[in-house]
Amino acid sequence: MTRPATRSAEGATLALRVQPRAARDEIVGWRAGVLRLRVTAPPVEGEANRAAGALLARALGVPPSAVRVVRGERGRDKLVRIAGLTAADVRARLA
Repeated sequence: MTRPATRSAEGATLALRVQPRAARDEIVGWRAGVLRLRVTAPPVEGEANRAAGALLARALGVPPSAVRVVRGERGRDKLVRIAGLTAADVRARLA
């Protein structure tokens, strides 16, 4: 099982599974240690990544610039880094 959120020097990292072109933007929940998101944006020219980052930033109460895709820019499975938060902060704010 993967760890849902880890802490690094730059912030917490979080595994995501993003479904583009959904009916609405929403956080679906955790499955097997991965946070599942749905976004209305298409997977074209980074639009889905920006929408997922904005959705996650709103849910965590951080600016969108604090959320950065570290791995998986062109796929549904992503690893994002949230600057300024610990793994415990992420779990608490998403609970």
